[in-house]
Amino acid sequence: MTETQEIENPGSNFTQVLDAAAKLPGVRVSRAAYLRTALKRHCTEEQIERAVAESPAAAGIPLKVIAEVANTSIAYETSKVTGLSALAGVPGGLAMIGTVPADLAQYMGHLLRIAQKLAYIYSWPDLFADDGEEVDEATESMLILFVGVMFGVQIAQGGVAKVASMIAANVAKKLPQQALTKGLIYPVVKKVAGYLGVSMTKKLFASGVAKAIPVVGALFSGGLTFGTFLPMSKRLQKHLASLELTKPGHRTEEAEIFDAEVVN
Repeated sequence: MTETQEIENPGSNFTQVLDAAAKLPGVRVSRAAYLRTALKRHCTEEQIERAVAESPAAAGIPLKVIAEVANTSIAYETSKVTGLSALAGVPGGLAMIGTVPADLAQYMGHLLRIAQKLAYIYSWPDLFADDGEEVDEATESMLILFVGVMFGVQIAQGGVAKVASMIAANVAKKLPQQALTKGLIYPVVKKVAGYLGVSMTKKLFASGVAKAIPVVGALFSGGLTFGTFLPMSKRLQKHLASLELTKPGHRTEEAEIFDAEVVN
């Protein structure tokens, strides 16, 4: 097997798990619905509507409120994922997953849910382009980077930071498709997927859940779910909170700078 195949095959295995998880019922989070529900106890109706239309940063929502909402979401998803084994019987789940172990897809589904919630409260645009069943390439790439950050993959942090800078600089309301699928960020995405595939999915496919590496296999024995999901979620939260994209009013300021440059 060539070096390229060794990198791509594990990455392909990881992508298969991610795609299967994204198709499970309840995994996709509506950005608008989540922001309205999460912010209703903390913000005025006007702030909430601006957060939905633009971003929580543009709405000037204090970082203290953002952190509180993020922590609440993490606590909620962590409590849900501890009941993972009971969720393996979701109607249509096994048929939909195919060769991907059910427990792994379910766990990945919870990782994707908290990744979406944290992204939205920290001022990222909608991650899913439409309501179709398939996950488009840009969304898939972004989710790979988020999960990479959760697993402590250092180059994933750089990839997420670069995409955040692109979104902020362009005052964009969607992911930078070109960069994530063919351009600057895509090679990083491939490396992250390959790393995750080697460290997680490759062993799972070869040996089954019971013999997988501890960070995955032990999750499904019931003992370490809480101890892995919580710190992984916190790792992503910390990284997203460090980006300029989440600072109050940041996008509005960027827009003013951009307009001034155009006029000049």
